[in-house]
Amino acid sequence: MPVTAVTHDPEALTMTLVADVDAPVERLWRALTDPRQLERFWGPPGYPASFTVFEFAVGGTARYAMTSPQGERYNGAWEFVAIEEPTMFEVRDMFTDADGVPVEGMPVQHMTFTFTSTETGSRLTNVSHFDSIEALEQVIAMGAVEGSTLAFNQLDTVLQELRAYAEGKGTRTEILSDQHVRITRLINGPRDVVWRAHTEPDLVRRWLLGPDGWTMTTCEIDLVEGGDYLYAWAPGAGVVGEPFGFDGQTQLVVPERRWVTTEHMTGTDFPSTTNDLSLYEEDGATLLTLLIEYPDAATRDMVLATGMTEGMEASYARLEREVLAG
Repeated sequence: MPVTAVTHDPEALTMTLVADVDAPVERLWRALTDPRQLERFWGPPGYPASFTVFEFAVGGTARYAMTSPQGERYNGAWEFVAIEEPTMFEVRDMFTDADGVPVEGMPVQHMTFTFTSTETGSRLTNVSHFDSIEALEQVIAMGAVEGSTLAFNQLDTVLQELRAYAEGKGTRTEILSDQHVRITRLINGPRDVVWRAHTEPDLVRRWLLGPDGWTMTTCEIDLVEGGDYLYAWAPGAGVVGEPFGFDGQTQLVVPERRWVTTEHMTGTDFPSTTNDLSLYEEDGATLLTLLIEYPDAATRDMVLATGMTEGMEASYARLEREVLAG
């Protein structure tokens, strides 16, 4: 993970994040100054950012919004104070409303981003300066330490070419916290087709089967926010297992980019999870990222112990073989 430390100094009124990466300074600089790359990590998992304005010049502004799995938007803006390419830039960072107007009563901070070379690549040092101890404590209470750590730990994916980062590595499962697990899989195909494979029932039936020998008996998807879905499977002849299914509701839809749903095992009193699917395309391949939020660590561990990762890999391999190849 890139982040090596997040500390705060009540006397200096600062919070400092340090991240070390296996990439040269110039590459790290581009990741922090290109809005399309920033969108991939500026915001913790589940709260991706969208930059609508990015005027990278002294006196210029940047505006962004982070969208939660429930569709709530958290807006922010930067004012660029200083730029020394490729070693430093400084911004005035603030919370805003949807029109970019600063929100009264919310802290404003000055942030410096410093880029230095290391023996293994480069280091980012991000120092946030606050006007008062109350402002520093307010930001920390809002989860800034945990959120910034999770956000900047996504840098590795951004700094490498997508195929170099993920091709041939299959389905990968990362435990991010007691409640959050991230699944990633590179799919060799364009994003629009991968999206259709997840949202069109006739295509879903062809690949979302888990281990060989199972049949998808029900696939109903109402692809609108608030719409329901229902999946069911049954074992084929000679396959050991009992029929089962999942039901849930769509919370957020951003066509071809993001689909957030709840998931509940049909006919049980097991708690629901929130599944946040996002797709990113580069060079004809699509990185599929599924962020799963569990109610607690015990539920997380119970689900992972079922062989979920292996079952998902079998399905994704089938998606490439049966859907994309055709």
